[in-house]
Amino acid sequence: MCNLYNITTSQEAVRQWTRALRDILGNLEPSIDIYPNRPPGPVVRNALDGERELTSLLWGMPTEPSQVTGKADYGRTNIRHPDYDHWQQFLGVEHRCVVPVTSFAEPTPVKNDKNPETGIQRNFWFAINEDRPLFFFAGFWTSWHGVRKVKDGAGDHEVYGFLTTAPNALIKPIHEKAMPVILTTQEETETWLAAPWSEAKRLQRSAPDDALVIVEKPATQIKVPQAAAHGSLF
Repeated sequence: MCNLYNITTSQEAVRQWTRALRDILGNLEPSIDIYPNRPPGPVVRNALDGERELTSLLWGMPTEPSQVTGKADYGRTNIRHPDYDHWQQFLGVEHRCVVPVTSFAEPTPVKNDKNPETGIQRNFWFAINEDRPLFFFAGFWTSWHGVRKVKDGAGDHEVYGFLTTAPNALIKPIHEKAMPVILTTQEETETWLAAPWSEAKRLQRSAPDDALVIVEKPATQIKVPQAAAHGSLF
């Protein structure tokens, strides 16, 4: 599931879209790749004092205690089943956030299709269209005390993750299990940040098959729907 995404936008665009009244992010780089646990990623959240703010958190929600092995909890980047007991504590508006995105990656399912220089599996990249405009993932956040890296020991962290759902026809040939829940309108982001869970949970649905395009793909023989041809492949 998605463990890499890119943000190429301005802080002002994020603030205007989400109506964030407080900005404690610092300077957002013109383009930044976000990976689990590094670097901290921009999110818009409902802060504990009720203010809507743009800030920077660590990607990876606390793992279910029964699933933690070893001395470190590396975090859950994606949340598929919010009805599970572990996630119930995060469903209220005080723990909801939206994650700004302009494109996200899914590794090619072709075995050993790796970059020869890095040894890392190659990726397909998805966006709204070839211009890669801003959209959001529906997310959760929390304050957490624990060990994220063994060498650093226990510490206090503010962390986030985002909701996933069944893949649409474009994503499924590449990742058959899930895709992020994407929010593409101000109305959807407002619902996610402010509505009761009984209403907000309806946003956990697959994106329409034509909602995304492939904007970058590896040299692989995997077949994807024709809709992908509308993206810029390079």
